[in-house]
Amino acid sequence: MGNRLFQKARETVEIAKLASTGQSDVPLQDAISVAKNSLSSAYANSTTAEKEQLRELQNELDQLQ
Repeated sequence: MGNRLFQKARETVEIAKLASTGQSDVPLQDAISVAKNSLSSAYANSTTAEKEQLRELQNELDQLQ
């Protein structure tokens, strides 16, 4: 089934990316805030490989700010 928190983090970063291009009804700052929280939650419960992917997602999120 996989790590649900990891999946949620990936989804919320994608929503933030969509919000940054105006393709989402969610305000950008709200989407970024939710994505940051999701990344933080997922990081504590992830494997080493997942943590590397989460760091990449964090970098993508940082570029949106």
